[in-house]
Amino acid sequence: MEYTVTEENFASLNSYWTDPKHKLNWNTLFVLPGWLEAWWQVFGSDSQLYLRAVRQGEKIIGIAPLLVKEKTASIVGSIDICDYLDFIVIPGMEKDFFHVLLNDLRQNGINQLDLKPVRPDSTVFTNLVTLARQWTYEILCYEEGISVELDLPPTWHEYLAMLTKKQRHEVKRKLRRLWEVDNVEYHCIKVNQEFKSRMDTFLKLFSLSQEDKANFMTDQMESFFRLLAETMAKIGLLRVGIIEVNELQVAMIMGFDYNNTMYLYNSAYDPNYNHLSVGLLSKVLCIKESIQRGNKKWDFLKGGEPYKYHIGGKEVPLYACQIKIE
Repeated sequence: MEYTVTEENFASLNSYWTDPKHKLNWNTLFVLPGWLEAWWQVFGSDSQLYLRAVRQGEKIIGIAPLLVKEKTASIVGSIDICDYLDFIVIPGMEKDFFHVLLNDLRQNGINQLDLKPVRPDSTVFTNLVTLARQWTYEILCYEEGISVELDLPPTWHEYLAMLTKKQRHEVKRKLRRLWEVDNVEYHCIKVNQEFKSRMDTFLKLFSLSQEDKANFMTDQMESFFRLLAETMAKIGLLRVGIIEVNELQVAMIMGFDYNNTMYLYNSAYDPNYNHLSVGLLSKVLCIKESIQRGNKKWDFLKGGEPYKYHIGGKEVPLYACQIKIE
């Protein structure tokens, strides 16, 4: 069976994502074409881009969104802002895809893959690692962090029933205290045209939330957040959840609604309203709204912050995999 490898660009990747005739499995938010391009524009200046599609005739069986540094290839992205990564492959074609891809990498002088972070259900972990062992490549895989997620039930009542007695009591108590305050409103909305003003508010709250968050939001990182918000708003994935007290926005989450999953990308709040638990409740109320919209999963993403467990999150391990392909 004859395969070819073609060089791609972000525009061609976007056409493959939007065209239903391609059966590629874009199961990871962080390798959608818009996300890849936004990251590359802001952070990719010191790397070589290696975007390749493996084709069987005219049929694309997989895409490798890679960057190269000193003969080592990694998936486009970085661990601080891309929570988990993967290749884009037609299910059932993984063996052929990786066989052709690794040959092409070697022919281009690339002798190592450094892939992180990846989920246990990624094509990297379920297919590439197994195949690389069969092909006697040198492999090092280790757990490098955790993500936290929540399977959403059909109703809010069932969600509360999933929590422990103590967790359920705390959620209800905090919600009751919030709604007892005059002029409190909550909105979780899909953002299209108003992304700039929403991001202005979010970034202002972000700098107030915690000192480490203020330090994280460098000028370069702010450029990425703004470009990402614009990109995701254009393709209809950006959602923000907002708590208002007396018409003042005091807590906000920035998330993405994709494939029946709400991804909590980041959050911010005014610490002057800690007594109302607005930081935590901005997530709780968005979970409720996501259930009402019929979402199946709420992904808190990378990190084991205690609040994630307090409102029902369960751990998923994340791995780093290094493969020498000489």
